[in-house]
Amino acid sequence: MACFLGVQQSFVRAQTALAEVAGWQLDDNTIRQLCHRVAAQANAERGERTTATAFAQAKGDLELQIDAGKVNTLDGWRDVKVAVIDRRKRGKPTTAMQWDERDLPAPAVRSVVAAVETSAAFGVRVAAEAERLRLTDPKQISVLGDGAEWVWNLAGEHFPGAQELLDVWHGAEHLAEGAKKVFGSGSVEATTQAAYGRQRLLEDGYVGVTEWVGTLAAQAPAGGDGASLGGVLNYFCGHQDRLNYALRLRRGQSIGSGLVEGSIKQLLNKRIKQTGARWKVEHVGPLVELGALAAGPEWQDFWNNN
Repeated sequence: MACFLGVQQSFVRAQTALAEVAGWQLDDNTIRQLCHRVAAQANAERGERTTATAFAQAKGDLELQIDAGKVNTLDGWRDVKVAVIDRRKRGKPTTAMQWDERDLPAPAVRSVVAAVETSAAFGVRVAAEAERLRLTDPKQISVLGDGAEWVWNLAGEHFPGAQELLDVWHGAEHLAEGAKKVFGSGSVEATTQAAYGRQRLLEDGYVGVTEWVGTLAAQAPAGGDGASLGGVLNYFCGHQDRLNYALRLRRGQSIGSGLVEGSIKQLLNKRIKQTGARWKVEHVGPLVELGALAAGPEWQDFWNNN
């Protein structure tokens, strides 16, 4: 109970909750030490879990979503890299016009790894987790992430042949910024053109973006920053092979990295990145992973075995 509360909220609040609900008098420092000890133990015993069996039995497509957040450590602000491996059933086929209205199935099973370390070291960590889960064919995996170069370098080195996809919301954000610079932030035309640009991106990928940029360039008003559209085009040029949204929508597959972003929001931003909190680097990754474990079906098995 102390660990379950300690990975979801501050140790002080966990102390209060235990006192109110269970009548236990555990101070926040005791809860902190307990959580870190259990997190380290769970990290060390990862190989003993039955996750691989759950992945083998679950139905659906394999996804690897990668992103990073920030944490305030004793050495200053550092990146916390997070990867989520999951298997998800496909939803109903849809189109670029209706994609944001669909109800995509939740993952049937997932595994989370996190660490404050270099991208090279994290790549080895993610590859080891995929091997533990017996996911040995990268061609069966879809890698989803934002435009960060380290994400795609990791995928290329450890998961060659995997299907790569740029998170649609990151792509849409670049289109919206381009429209704002041309027509002005907050203008109706900027909003309209951003929505149209997103539709063209979903329909035709890079070709759709180039056509959209050409249309905006021809319509750019005097004083608008039409030159900024070159930057938009350059951005998507670097992701030409990661824009296959239309096919994935027809297949009922995901086109965003919301799963890992949601994990960062819940496990990192809400729990660890609190006002005044500073962490030892070695404690961050295991505590994030323990929070993910507490939110999944393996939590009870972990406690039963310990």
